[in-house]
Amino acid sequence: MGKKGYNWKSRAVANIDVDNSTTKEIVLDIQHRAEDYDNCNALVLPSQKRKTKNIDKKVATTRLLSKKRRKQLEKVVERKKKKLQRAALLEDLAKVQATPAELKQYVSLTSLQNKGLKRHFRELETPIEKLKRKADDEEESDSTKITTNSIKMSKKKRLAILNNIKQDEAKLDPNIVGFESSDSSDEDDSNNEEENEEHVLDNTASNVSNEKTEINEKENEKNLTKDIDKETISTKSNNKQESKQSVEIQQQNVLKIHTPAVFIPVNRKSEIQAARLKLPVVAEEQVIVETINENPIVIITGETGSGKTTQVPQFLYEAGYAQNKLIGITEPRRVAAMSMSKRVTEELNLSEKEVSYLIRFEGNVTEETKIKFMTDGVLLKEVQSDFLLTKYSVIILDEAHERSVYTDILIGLLSRIVPLRKKRGNPLKLIIMSATLSVEEFVKNTRLFKIKPPIIEVKARQFPVKIHFNRITSKDYVNEALQKAIKIHTRLPEGGILIFLTGQQEVHTVVRKLRKSFPLKKNKPQIKVVKDSEKNEAPEALDKEHSEKDDSEDNSDDDFDAEEALRRNKQRQKKQIIFPTINLDDYSISPTDDTHEDLINVQDDEDNWDEDEDEDEDVIDFKGLTNAQPLWVLPLYSLLSGHKQARVFEPPPEGCRLCVVSTNVAETSLTIPNIRYVVDSGRCKTRLYDKVTGVSTYHIGYASKAAATQRAGRAGRTRPGHCYRKPVDDLLLQMKAMNIDKVVNFPFPTPPDIVQLKSAEKRLTILEALQPPSKKEEEIYCTKVTPLGRSIAAFPVSPRYGKMLALSHQHNLSKYTICIVAALSVQEVLIETLDMEGPTKSKWLQKRRYWAGTGNSLLLGDLMVLLRAIGTAEYAGSKGRLLPFCEENGLRHKAVIEIRKLRQQLTNEINLNIPNLNLIIDPKMPLPTDMQAKLLRQIVLAGMADQVAKKVLPDEIKEDQDKAKWKHAYRTPQMEEPVFMHSSCSLRKTSPEWVVYQEIYETNKMYMRGITAIEPEWLPKFVPMLCRLSEPLIDPPPRYNPKTGKIICRVSGTFGKAGWVLPLMNIEHPLTVDGVKWFAYFFLEGQVCPKLKRFVPSLLTTPGSITKSWAKLIPRTQVIVQTLQSQGVLSKDKLIEIWDSDKKFLLPAYQKWLPESAHAEVAQLWPPL
Repeated sequence: MGKKGYNWKSRAVANIDVDNSTTKEIVLDIQHRAEDYDNCNALVLPSQKRKTKNIDKKVATTRLLSKKRRKQLEKVVERKKKKLQRAALLEDLAKVQATPAELKQYVSLTSLQNKGLKRHFRELETPIEKLKRKADDEEESDSTKITTNSIKMSKKKRLAILNNIKQDEAKLDPNIVGFESSDSSDEDDSNNEEENEEHVLDNTASNVSNEKTEINEKENEKNLTKDIDKETISTKSNNKQESKQSVEIQQQNVLKIHTPAVFIPVNRKSEIQAARLKLPVVAEEQVIVETINENPIVIITGETGSGKTTQVPQFLYEAGYAQNKLIGITEPRRVAAMSMSKRVTEELNLSEKEVSYLIRFEGNVTEETKIKFMTDGVLLKEVQSDFLLTKYSVIILDEAHERSVYTDILIGLLSRIVPLRKKRGNPLKLIIMSATLSVEEFVKNTRLFKIKPPIIEVKARQFPVKIHFNRITSKDYVNEALQKAIKIHTRLPEGGILIFLTGQQEVHTVVRKLRKSFPLKKNKPQIKVVKDSEKNEAPEALDKEHSEKDDSEDNSDDDFDAEEALRRNKQRQKKQIIFPTINLDDYSISPTDDTHEDLINVQDDEDNWDEDEDEDEDVIDFKGLTNAQPLWVLPLYSLLSGHKQARVFEPPPEGCRLCVVSTNVAETSLTIPNIRYVVDSGRCKTRLYDKVTGVSTYHIGYASKAAATQRAGRAGRTRPGHCYRKPVDDLLLQMKAMNIDKVVNFPFPTPPDIVQLKSAEKRLTILEALQPPSKKEEEIYCTKVTPLGRSIAAFPVSPRYGKMLALSHQHNLSKYTICIVAALSVQEVLIETLDMEGPTKSKWLQKRRYWAGTGNSLLLGDLMVLLRAIGTAEYAGSKGRLLPFCEENGLRHKAVIEIRKLRQQLTNEINLNIPNLNLIIDPKMPLPTDMQAKLLRQIVLAGMADQVAKKVLPDEIKEDQDKAKWKHAYRTPQMEEPVFMHSSCSLRKTSPEWVVYQEIYETNKMYMRGITAIEPEWLPKFVPMLCRLSEPLIDPPPRYNPKTGKIICRVSGTFGKAGWVLPLMNIEHPLTVDGVKWFAYFFLEGQVCPKLKRFVPSLLTTPGSITKSWAKLIPRTQVIVQTLQSQGVLSKDKLIEIWDSDKKFLLPAYQKWLPESAHAEVAQLWPPL
């Protein structure tokens, strides 16, 4: 309220009521002059002052209704209208209601099957007790005021009345017509239902009259809303009590729908069935199958040797999961997928058409396939094309403890696919199996699984395994493992030996020494007979041996002459099989299995270690070798050919003990029979990948605890995680291609490092596979994939190679690019010659220098050598001489075969993506021409956009002490340390200034592999994001290129974060105002359209004025520049494209430069083409 004004009381117009009651009470007696009396002239005054009363003006204010109150009142009015209409409707229906006599002539619909299965099962899920009302409510008197709503809950009330029979007494069978009991009581039930219907009709008729009286009573009530509020409160409390009771009844009486069990008979061989019964997992078959049937996601854990990999797919096959769809099993390694497929095929006694495998380069999947083994990368590609995996009924993720990036992605995707399939009525089962899995990461991760999946633990291996440790950890772990294997062989009872080492070089070294020490004898071998008592004492003897000190162990062997034993063994030794020296340390493209662990490069080390075989023998203790049992020694590693890998599963020759020397490829999935002793070196070779620089370093370190547990699990089967993170570029692009933009929010079991994701997105953006992020998007990593990125993701190679393939269809270069990409994707194509001597080495080197060629072919570098090597090998293979050719020219035969498979796969992919291309693998593929070799260099630059290196010139070295360090060195944008060309590079002599590389690896120095020379002028065109260019130089001025129809200008610039100075280069003029002015200048001069040259002398102003700073003062210059700029015209092709749709484009602007006498002539020849 504000302050009142001055004299407000007197200025206010008051309404005063005067009390004249006292004046009217005066009695006058003036009879003598009554006729002259005037009422207005009273002669008598009152004795008291009259009373006055100020009457205030009351302003009637109407209170506005709130939205909530208005809605309440509207609902009340609406409810009253509905009741009035309902009463009239029921009254009209009662007039036309059929009589009871007529009703008896009809047949009740409840006795017929018109309900349907869907409604039947829905009614089963809703308990009948929840729908019934109390008996007291049905028998209430007419005086009750509780109204029954004939619309709301009417269906459920009807169901409750019709189903008076108790739920536990009803025997419902959906296969019987009417869904009634299958006994002879059908007629009685139908009669009861007819009586119930009549009872319902009587109740509805009585409800009509009751509702009429209630409506009339409530129309006269004034406080209707208060009564409704009270009524709603009471009904809410009643509903809460009823819901609690119904939940309790539902938990007690809900009927579960049981599906009939399915059993597929399998005719196994008797010996296989006997072997299966010994596996621990077979005893849990019923528990496993029932748990899988009742739960969408199941986790199965159990130590190695329990038989999970081979038996769980067979359980599901027998349970009918392969009747209409596939059972898919993923393995982390290709060797495991192939061997498990063959094993399950043998156990189920089926053909390879029904139990198949599919790996990166091969497979035998057919339309008849029921069980499909594959690598996790193959399944990830299938998710990309069929997100819901509609072909599968069960997905089994085996060996999940290895926790590769592919496994993490699959688990995250399948955790979302399983609920989606369930909603669509096509359920998918997910089974996660592992030996040493940390279950807590899955169970406690609510983002991964909202409902905790059940865990089935399978008991341990059949026979106990005792683990022995050396008291002192030796640095020479290879020799230590060798000595331990010799002691086991000479002192302990029968049983196979499995030795774990880190790489192929070490495997061959130990195999060679053991074969020399325990050769196969021509005569019958002398086998030492071990008594049962000695066998029982063997483990105790081994414990005693480990408990002794190393001094006592060494002194105990002094009584034997090692040289004499070695001499005798060499005399008795058979002719040794000479294995080719295969070096796995040169190529870096990481496959999906453990192949990368065998690829450490030691040849480029200046201090190469070439072990002398004679000196190595002096280290070995040959005690008792003369009378020792022969040893059947076999190598096992990932790059070994398939038939040689299969030898470890075959029984050894009679009288020999099996000894397998393996890398960590034998840690998981593979069960080598009759292995009793495991010698674990405790080391593993790990490829360390720098998240920022991309440098790969191979480090031999101690194995993880999970890996050690797996290695121990290789023993005790038939007798008494570490996560390696690789570059995530490929997986990130695949997830973006599957429209998973926010990769950070993806439900990874263990999320990848943010630094790794950021580096991957940056590399993909440079490759133009992802859109450049805005500031907001960069913070949350949600950049979207480009059309080029989707094309790159369609190829089963890394994004770099995918971009090369996507650009290769131009100029007919696809066949060459496919061959190069396939060769780069396979490791160890060319056998290294650094540790070789003799004429073979010189022959191979001379052949490779010849393959390098000259000109642009030579500048293509290492890729040209691979291209010609594969092309020549393909031609030799067509003549049936592939194996001799590979041996004569230093090519690895297995690598050439894998390259051919990958070429076939890539050729099929390109033929599908690019119609009418019809590519084939031609054994007589011609060599690329010089121009094609130059274009291939540009394609390689486009794929390796961020892997550019620049040679360090002598004048760039500032300090004298750095001259030796930086001699013949290169710089890369990511690192400060120098990098060098590898020893076998074909460009090592020419040493070009600018190169691109496939990979950098580290031994004693940083070395580059897969080197190709490039021109710095190509960088702004193929790597624009990393180049900073200056404004177009005025001197020399821009020029017009008649061949391309574009403006060429000269610029300077820098490359990368280091700011490497680029030489002056000619590029296409960018689309700017100055560029449009220069195009207008050349157009007016007649260089763009030669027909306009004859009008140049008639121009009102010289064309050169358009590029001057004062050109804005001339209106005609502004008109022609604005006309060209509005359409973005900066080339002749763009101008012709506009003239196709608008013939008069640019004519008025050009006529302003000519006198009026020439306007008609120009109009006749326009457009001047």
